[in-house]
Amino acid sequence: MFGTSLILPLFNKLKPVEAGELRTAIEKYCAAQGYSLGRLFVMDGSKRSTKANAFFSGLGKSKTIVLFDTLIEKLSTKEIVAVLAHEIGHYKRRHTLSMFIFSNVQTFATFALLGWLLGYPELSIALGASEQSFHLSALTFFILFTPLSILLGLINNSWSRHNEYDADRFAQQTYEVAPMKSALTKISTDSLANLSPHPLYVAFNYTHPTLLQRLNNLS
Repeated sequence: MFGTSLILPLFNKLKPVEAGELRTAIEKYCAAQGYSLGRLFVMDGSKRSTKANAFFSGLGKSKTIVLFDTLIEKLSTKEIVAVLAHEIGHYKRRHTLSMFIFSNVQTFATFALLGWLLGYPELSIALGASEQSFHLSALTFFILFTPLSILLGLINNSWSRHNEYDADRFAQQTYEVAPMKSALTKISTDSLANLSPHPLYVAFNYTHPTLLQRLNNLS
């Protein structure tokens, strides 16, 4: 809620997007989708990176859209609106809320299990202790938890990729598909993305589908 108003200005310069073609196009799209646009900023992201980016922040009426100056420089107006359409798709489809709830449920379940198992001295004895030790029991728990953590990571990544596909489809349905495809291509090229990583590497490490998968999803 306070990131773009208190924290981010300590490191970057934020200024409102000036009136003109871009601002008009963004406001028009947001109004058409019933999305309450709070503040619209451009940030000097080029001071640290050449990558094009944008992000949303805030809750309720404090929602803010921040565009990197590199995004404005490298993408056309329609491509920028298409990128924002994808992000608004996450909001409209409640992806952020569902992932937030699921993440908190996972955290609660993990620490509940930890709290329950700390009552068993066998965890400390497994590492050679002669009596129960909180620190050794906790260490043993997280060693044993590693395989489950990997499984949860696979589930989380898969769900995240599903949400990305869904947000892409939202952008396709509510805007134009051609600028969405060209924007994805430009951003992926700019970040030197691997076009054909191994499927297992994607499963374990990618929260977003590959460029080719997203383009095929938009076909």
